[in-house]
Amino acid sequence: QVQLVESGGGLVQPGGSLRLSCAASGSIFRINDMRWYRQAPGKQRELVAAITSGGSPNYADSVKGRFTISRDNAKNTVYLQMNSLKPEDTAVYYCNADITRSITRVRVNYWGQGTQVTVSS
Repeated sequence: QVQLVESGGGLVQPGGSLRLSCAASGSIFRINDMRWYRQAPGKQRELVAAITSGGSPNYADSVKGRFTISRDNAKNTVYLQMNSLKPEDTAVYYCNADITRSITRVRVNYWGQGTQVTVSS
């Protein structure tokens, strides 16, 4: 069994910062690409940022220059540092990862439960 658990969401004023964390645990052989998605009310889930196992990041145009994705492979954790937050960043943020399981060596895509980020004055 593999779990992804997010933390770090909350309420922040426009222009503020938050740091999201997502820790993977369970029967893990290797964690491949890791991603952050978000879903605002009434909208489709969208990819915010992704990072390869080697640490190469990619970002949605809407967050470039404001968000930074990183990972700590020793801790099986991915982070999303969010700066200069705007009201339109308000959404539930989900962690997503491609994980090779330790026993079967099968690669499976997993989702976290989501964490709410609200940007409002």
